[in-house]
Amino acid sequence: MGLMDKIGGNIMQGLMGNLSEVTPEKLTQDYGMYLMDGEVIHTGFVLVRDVVIFTDKRIIDLDKQGATGQKARVSSIYLDSIINVSAETAGFGLDDSELNIEFISSPYFKANGGVSISSRKFEFPKKYQIQGIYKWLQETAYTNHLNINK
Repeated sequence: MGLMDKIGGNIMQGLMGNLSEVTPEKLTQDYGMYLMDGEVIHTGFVLVRDVVIFTDKRIIDLDKQGATGQKARVSSIYLDSIINVSAETAGFGLDDSELNIEFISSPYFKANGGVSISSRKFEFPKKYQIQGIYKWLQETAYTNHLNINK
């Protein structure tokens, strides 16, 4: 495959909203300044200029903005706040895979009626098998349910 095919494929994946997997070493090199002390990257994905990183403590979402991409919004979903995960695997044709994560976005998990829930959707390329990440996040959500409802 020639260089133009690779570039065209990456652009097309970007336009379709698909993330491309990047090694933890490369992610640490490029985005290590956003990690907390002792935090370890498990895996991560890039979509044109946006980045999603899965660590041992949280999911980091970097949304680069503006024409140059110098400005960025960085947000986190802490693993201990995840309460539900659903997955949609790729089908035939142009379908992609999706992970939908629901998490507690208020600072107190056990507030009396004041708990806020948010959700975020991540799309993955057809070739990436999301079952491993789904299983890990589902086990995390289950553990969180047990801890919250003690």
